[in-house]
Amino acid sequence: MGAQRRVPVAIAHDYLTQRGGAERVVLAMSRAFPDAPIYTTLYDRDGSFPEFRDRHVIVSPLNRIPAFRRDHRRALPLLAAAASAKKIHADVTLASSSGWAHGFRTAGKMLVYCHNPARWLYQAEEYLGESGRRSARAVALGALTPPLRLWDRTAAGRADRYLANSQTVKERIATTYGIEADVVPPPPGLDLCGEQSGHPDLAEWGHCSYWLVVSRLLPYKNVDKAIETFRDRPHERLVVVGDGPERDALRASLPANVRIVSGVSDDELRWIYSHAQGLVAPSMEDFGLTPLEANGWGLPVVALREGGYLDTVVEGQTGVFFDRSEPELIGRAIDRAATYEWSCHTLVRHAAAFGEERFAARLRDEVATLHTR
Repeated sequence: MGAQRRVPVAIAHDYLTQRGGAERVVLAMSRAFPDAPIYTTLYDRDGSFPEFRDRHVIVSPLNRIPAFRRDHRRALPLLAAAASAKKIHADVTLASSSGWAHGFRTAGKMLVYCHNPARWLYQAEEYLGESGRRSARAVALGALTPPLRLWDRTAAGRADRYLANSQTVKERIATTYGIEADVVPPPPGLDLCGEQSGHPDLAEWGHCSYWLVVSRLLPYKNVDKAIETFRDRPHERLVVVGDGPERDALRASLPANVRIVSGVSDDELRWIYSHAQGLVAPSMEDFGLTPLEANGWGLPVVALREGGYLDTVVEGQTGVFFDRSEPELIGRAIDRAATYEWSCHTLVRHAAAFGEERFAARLRDEVATLHTR
């Protein structure tokens, strides 16, 4: 067998098993470099965005196991080895990483676009949530943490260049790895001009205004706090768009004025945004992507005053903050938001400043610089 052909640019991502902000960033990267193959550990064609079906996606042997494709968390003890075993034959590899993709071996240069240093290694209590800290998963994670931290920091040290998606992540990269990274904000990933399709679970709310949460359903996302806020506001409505391990627990005790919808297509998400009155963003995010999506629709945001939201929410102009994710404080912020006369032009212009063309141009410049080294 002959040597594998080396390509100018390749893209790497942790796993393509879900539909989230990081996966939207990979799609933007792929549009910037349309000929670049995408390397990943796991790929679920039905679980992630359909646009990946038109790309050349190269997976690890772990992808043969359906249970891992359905839930990448089950593969956690094996993902470091799977990443290390795969060699990418490219002049420059652009790694979209929050824990694994920076560990792929490459024949050329490695440019890491970091969404966050691995949350399960460096922010484990936040990642597991209060109930998860006493679980079997917490015990297993505790045993795996020392060797995985060694692997993670070694992988980070091999990279030629780091970029951070927000100021918060830039600071975490410096603290965790001792690496200085430039901040390159990602673009809002949802195309505002696409088709719209009503969601059947919201048919009866189609002509009613509601607040919106768009989030993976994980403990640290604080979706439960947003739901509790609306339990005490029976004359207002909340729609939660997302999926994840907390879905069944959240659905078990939903108040009548709250809906959770999962497996939402982009057509349906556009429709949901177009009928909302604003976005509630209660989690500690690495980058505040959903506020930009909401602003693009002319919607104000009520957000936690932490993390990436500090990069994407301008208080009094595009949204209002609350200081802790507690139902009472979230409710007060919603009431404050109702007192503003929001400028749709200002909101849309703010979102446009984070456009995909700017993001793609910066990535191309960074790749070109590494090509010449």
